[in-house]
Amino acid sequence: MPNSEETLDPDNWEDLRRLSHQIVDDAIDYTRDVRDRPVWQAIPEDVRSTYATPLPQHPSAIEDVYGMLTENLMPYPMGNIHPRFWMWYMGSSNFTGALGDFLAAILGSNLGGGSHAASLIDQQVVDWCKEMLGFPRTASGTLVSGGSMANILALAVTRNEMAGLDVRELGTRAMEYPLRFYGSDQLHSCHQIAMETLGLGNRSLRKIRSKMDCTMDINALKLAIAEDRAAGFKPACIIATAGTVNTGAIDDLQAIYEICRNEGMRFHVDGCIGALINIAPKNKKRVAGIEKADSIALDPHKWLHAPFEVGCVLIKDRDAHRNAFAVTPEYLECTERGIASAQWLHNYGIQTSRGFRALKVWMSLQEHGIQKFGRLIDQNIDQAKYLTELISAEPKLELTSTTTINIVCYRYHPNNKSEEDLKLINTEIMLQMQESGVAAISDTTVHGQHCLRVAINNHRTISADLAFLVKETVRLGEKLA
Repeated sequence: MPNSEETLDPDNWEDLRRLSHQIVDDAIDYTRDVRDRPVWQAIPEDVRSTYATPLPQHPSAIEDVYGMLTENLMPYPMGNIHPRFWMWYMGSSNFTGALGDFLAAILGSNLGGGSHAASLIDQQVVDWCKEMLGFPRTASGTLVSGGSMANILALAVTRNEMAGLDVRELGTRAMEYPLRFYGSDQLHSCHQIAMETLGLGNRSLRKIRSKMDCTMDINALKLAIAEDRAAGFKPACIIATAGTVNTGAIDDLQAIYEICRNEGMRFHVDGCIGALINIAPKNKKRVAGIEKADSIALDPHKWLHAPFEVGCVLIKDRDAHRNAFAVTPEYLECTERGIASAQWLHNYGIQTSRGFRALKVWMSLQEHGIQKFGRLIDQNIDQAKYLTELISAEPKLELTSTTTINIVCYRYHPNNKSEEDLKLINTEIMLQMQESGVAAISDTTVHGQHCLRVAINNHRTISADLAFLVKETVRLGEKLA
C-alpha cells in the first residue's frame, strides 16, 4: 500500500482534547447566560458575506474554524432557547439533550435497524411515548424528523388500510371510491402536503368549519360525512387537532372518537402541540380521549424540549404500520446471529438511513423524570393564564380569542383606529420587539382579526418576562399610535 494513506482523525489528539474542553466550556456559558443576550439580532452584511465564500480546497486549523463560528454563528441564532422567545411553537432545548446529540454523533450509528444498543434506546423512547399517551405496549411507532412527517406517515397507513385494495401495488387510481379525510379549518398545513404527497389530492381533505372557540364544529362534521357518502366518497379518517397552531384549541376528542367508531372510520390526532398535556397533572383532562386514537403525531422537541429535531408517530395497529412501509431487499435480510439479527427499524417509515434522535430524549427523561416535564407543561399553561389576566386588565390591549392552553392572542387596540391601522401598528410592534432583541412574538389572524400571538412553550420563561411583554406592547403601541 502507498505511504500516503490518509484519515480524518487529528494528528495530535491532545490538542483536540484541549479545544473540545474549550468548546464545552463556551457552550455552558452560552446556555447559562442566554437571558443576557438579545433574543435575536439581524445579521450584518459583512457577516453574511462570510457565508458566500467558495468551497474550501485546503485545510484550516480546527481552532480557526471554531473561531469563525464563535464570531459569525453563535451571536445570530433564531432565538428559541431564549426565555422571551414565544414566536413559534418550538420548545427551548436543554443542555443534556445537546450532550445526547454529541454522543449520538460520536457513536455514528445508523438507526435504520440492526442489533446494537442505540436501536434498543430508539425503541425504548418510542415505548415511553406510548406510555405518555396511554397507548398499549403492543402498539407501534417510530421517531421521525418532526410533526409534519409524523402526520404524513400516520395518514399513509390510514390510506393503505382504507383503500380497499393493495394500494402499494396498484396505486391510488385503482381505488373504487375516492377517500375523504376531515379536519377543521384550523388544521395544520402539513395535512394538505400529506394529501398531495400521498397521491390523494388536496380535494380529498375536507375542511370543517370551526366554532368561535376554534374547535371543529361536530354537527358540521357529521353533515359533511353524510353528504360525502351520498356523493360516492368513502369517508376514511377524521383528523382531530389537540392544540391548533393559531390559538391552541383542542377538538372534542371524545365526540370525534364516537363518530369514527360509528362510521367505521379511523381516528387520527395531530397532537404536535398538545398531545403531551396528557402527562400534565393539572391539565391532563383537556386531552381526555386521546388514548382512543388509532394514531397520534407528537413532537418531543416541543414540550419535552429536546434539541431539534425529533418527532414521533404512534400507531395502534402494528401490522398495519409495518405493512405500509416494509421492503426487504436481499442486502437487508435479517440473519440469525450478528449485526443484522434484529428488526429493521426503517420498515416503519420512509428513511432507510435514520439518525440516532432518541438519545437526547432518553438522557433528558432519565435526568429529570417525566413528572417534571408534566409540571413544566402545567407551568406554561398557568403562565398563559397569567398573561391573559394582565392583558385583560390593560385598557389599551384586547384579547382576540379565548386562551385554551398556552397560546395567547391579543392586540394593541387604541380608540378611533381602523382595522387596517391596527394591523399596521401591531405588526410594527412585533417587528420592533424582534429587531431590538427584547422578545420574539408572531402574528396571525383569528376570526378575521389580525393579532399578536404568544406561544409559551419555554421552560426558561418566568412571570416577570410576561409582565415585561405587556408593558413593552403598550409602550411601543403608544409611540406608534
